[in-house]
Amino acid sequence: MTDFSKHIAPLLGLKQQQVAATIALLDDKATIPFIARYRKERTGSLDEVQIAAISEHYTRLQELESRKQTVLDTIDGLGKLTPELRQQIENCWSATELEDIYLPYKPHKKTRADIAREKGLQPLADRIRKQYPEPLHATDDELQGARDIIAEEVSQDTAARNAIRREFSYSAILTTKLVKGKEDSPEALKYKDYFAVSEPLRHISSHRLLAIRRAENEGFIRVDISADVDKCLDKLDRLFVRNGTPSARQVELALEDSYKRLLKPSIENEFAASSKQEADTEAIRVFATNLRQLLLESPLGQKRVLALDPGFRTGCKMVVLSAQGDLLYHDVVFLHNLDSKDKLQRAVAKYAVEAVAIGNGTASRECEDFVRRALQPAPPVFVVSENGASVYSASKIAREEFPNEDVTVRGAVSIGRRLMDPLAELVKIDPKSIGVGQYQHDVDQTRLKDALNQTVESVVNYVGVDVNTASPYLLTYISGLGPALAQNIVKYRSENGPFPDRKALLNVPKMGAKTFEQCAGFLRIAGGTNPLDNTAVHPERYAVARQLLKEGFADPDKAKMADLQRFVTDEVGLPTLNDIVHELQKPSRDPRTQAEAFRFDDSVHTIEDLKVGMVLPGIVTNISNFGAFVDLGVHKDGLIHVSEMADRRITDPTEVLSLHQKVTVTVIGIDLQRQRIQLSLKQTHHSPK
Repeated sequence: MTDFSKHIAPLLGLKQQQVAATIALLDDKATIPFIARYRKERTGSLDEVQIAAISEHYTRLQELESRKQTVLDTIDGLGKLTPELRQQIENCWSATELEDIYLPYKPHKKTRADIAREKGLQPLADRIRKQYPEPLHATDDELQGARDIIAEEVSQDTAARNAIRREFSYSAILTTKLVKGKEDSPEALKYKDYFAVSEPLRHISSHRLLAIRRAENEGFIRVDISADVDKCLDKLDRLFVRNGTPSARQVELALEDSYKRLLKPSIENEFAASSKQEADTEAIRVFATNLRQLLLESPLGQKRVLALDPGFRTGCKMVVLSAQGDLLYHDVVFLHNLDSKDKLQRAVAKYAVEAVAIGNGTASRECEDFVRRALQPAPPVFVVSENGASVYSASKIAREEFPNEDVTVRGAVSIGRRLMDPLAELVKIDPKSIGVGQYQHDVDQTRLKDALNQTVESVVNYVGVDVNTASPYLLTYISGLGPALAQNIVKYRSENGPFPDRKALLNVPKMGAKTFEQCAGFLRIAGGTNPLDNTAVHPERYAVARQLLKEGFADPDKAKMADLQRFVTDEVGLPTLNDIVHELQKPSRDPRTQAEAFRFDDSVHTIEDLKVGMVLPGIVTNISNFGAFVDLGVHKDGLIHVSEMADRRITDPTEVLSLHQKVTVTVIGIDLQRQRIQLSLKQTHHSPK
């Protein structure tokens, strides 16, 4: 069996034993959160990012191994698999190199070279390639056929392909050209910045490349990637041309044809694909980072909430939720309506409302003003992102939760619940629909889905879940569970009452010992028979935890961390002991911060109210790798370009800002015609993170 660890370790700068141990755990069906949290001694305390990277490389190498077998079988079936070729393939650990080796044997449509070979011109092509000094005795058609053979052979030569790749990697230029007849199309105007691009491919930012590819896919522009032709031909000449004979001249002609007709299009496709893949990787990283921040947004907790989904014409849908998130009441209120003002006041009084959640869509500011005027003093008022609420309200999940309510009620409920516990509510929505990424529809959808699901799983397990109150949608993401077991847990809970302890989970149908091992540490039981069940201490380490409790490690003032060394065993090392002590000192503590109320500047309600130089409060609504968008309460988000985030050079906006962070910004530009607002953090002398 192939030892992949020796190939992965140097790529990631890790020790081979760390990688080998991680691969063994992954093969044993351990999840990334479980390995990172409860198998630190095995992996040398690798974190989730490192373990995920190992998993990704491991999967890629397994796919490469499978591809190598396919290549071997195909070549063997052709009767052309020599011992030397087999060894070359088996020792290959690059997908690109493998495809280069396979290229001459790959099934393909009949080519000009194949036709020439059928005419018996292979011997002539071989003589020409050897570049003997004697004259060539062949017709023009025969020479053309021989050159076709040489051109194809050169295009399949590994050294030639690598030489052209190196030149492309250094000097490739991406150029775009507007498709004739599209210049006056209204749809094309959004892409006008990309009508005549000419830039080094390696310098084009990921978001620009994705925008260019979108414009190309929609038929507005044509894209070309080219390297310096003379330099490419010179590299080929150095590889294949040996002297000044007539044969050498034929080789030169074949090389020129090979480059323009075969090599250049092939390598261009490679670089188009690889640059798109790199852009996808960056866009997916930004999306996953934003999603993680959104899921970790501060919860208000179990409070009675009045939630409003704002609207002008159809009114604002109003719901009242219990502290557990149950729907108690719903109605519609209209802005600037006395009867609606009374409705609002009666609802707040009757249900002892402790907080108000207002969606941040159309009429949000007007709705907030209405609430503050109607309720004096008003409970804390929170503006909540509506992104994805409409997707949830029309979903199967929403219909199951509220079969007798329409989409407007479900949407308002989602807004209120997002305030109480953003994580518990947002897991019900496809992450792509939450709207915190860039070009999410343009990137590789499988990679995006995998990355976002991994992010959700990471956050859910990081926070932990109360198994006696969690929805099946939240439980689905717990390490080792999934939809079927999550439903089984909820069904067992409804039929048998709350779980008294973690051990009772083993009574759930299909909950085996291995699954229990994976999930138990991430499931909490508040008020159960064992206080340790409400911590992140894994049941397999309860004996050690009890020893530490006896020794007083739950008291930070008394605990002497140096004394932990005497509890170290072959199975339990200092990393796990430190984690246990942390849990004993802060049991059942939610790692998220508490939600805080926020208020926009009362002097601005529309973009026309803004003036350059204004210093205003705002909320970060989205982050891309070129900047961050901020809601100022004027129905149009402003942009803080990355160059306006700090006095130092920023390459990653998430170094400075997080999603839904409250910030103070300075207005530095207003374009009323294009409805654009430029903002700065630098000029506020504000250190946001």
